[in-house]
Amino acid sequence: MALLTISSFMKLSTGQEMPFLGLGVYKNEDAYIACEAALKYGYKAIDTAQMYGNEKKVGDAVRASGIPRERIFITSKVWDGAEKTTNSVQQSLKNLDLGYIDLYLIHSGSWGKDVRLKTWKALTEFAGPDKPLRAIGVSNFGVKHLEELREAGLPTPTVNQIELHPFCQQKPIVDYCKEHGIAIQAFCPLIRGAFDDPTLQEVSKEYNKTPAQILVRWSIQRSFAPLPKSSNPDRIKSNADIYNFELSDATMAKLDALDRGDAGSISWNPVNAE
Repeated sequence: MALLTISSFMKLSTGQEMPFLGLGVYKNEDAYIACEAALKYGYKAIDTAQMYGNEKKVGDAVRASGIPRERIFITSKVWDGAEKTTNSVQQSLKNLDLGYIDLYLIHSGSWGKDVRLKTWKALTEFAGPDKPLRAIGVSNFGVKHLEELREAGLPTPTVNQIELHPFCQQKPIVDYCKEHGIAIQAFCPLIRGAFDDPTLQEVSKEYNKTPAQILVRWSIQRSFAPLPKSSNPDRIKSNADIYNFELSDATMAKLDALDRGDAGSISWNPVNAE
């Protein structure tokens, strides 16, 4: 992959452009400060969720930034399934108060098939270029869950957001998404700061970059859209400093070899839920 910039985008199946790099604000009580710093340092995407309890702070920071709304890509997620979907969408729109949401996801596939299908059908009613949800997708969906939607004749998700980093590469899901034109967002790309792996340390020293920068760069070179989380403005800035170098094929192979499958997961990862 050629070197990108912080303003680089990937094209979604809807025709939208989604930034490669975004800020994650999972359960971040300082979400306003984090978003303020991210927007200052050039981030163009922010990932929140109704369950995080900070949609309002995200919306406040975006409005206060003075950046035109159309230049910032906002992702949020519905937590309650099926019957509560409509209320959840309306609550997220109210919390963010940004006019529309660029991407809205089902937060998990762990609620059971019936709820997954009903929730997805409900979201399709809100989705479209001139509707409140410009695009819809899923999070934590395995191949089985994605196949259920296809077999039911429902629209293909635009995005699947899953845990992704060198230790948990979820290759069957990634391969399925690539085959079906589903873009991939990577959460926990920084492995929650567990940077003590010898290979990661070796690569970090070789490139004179932090382990976090190496991990974000790995994600981007794998054509994932990473969502590094931080509350610290300096680290938020540092995590985006990944556009002036490229990992070699040999280095990528070395990092790829760290994959531990499901055992490498460091987060809630319900991709195998029934």
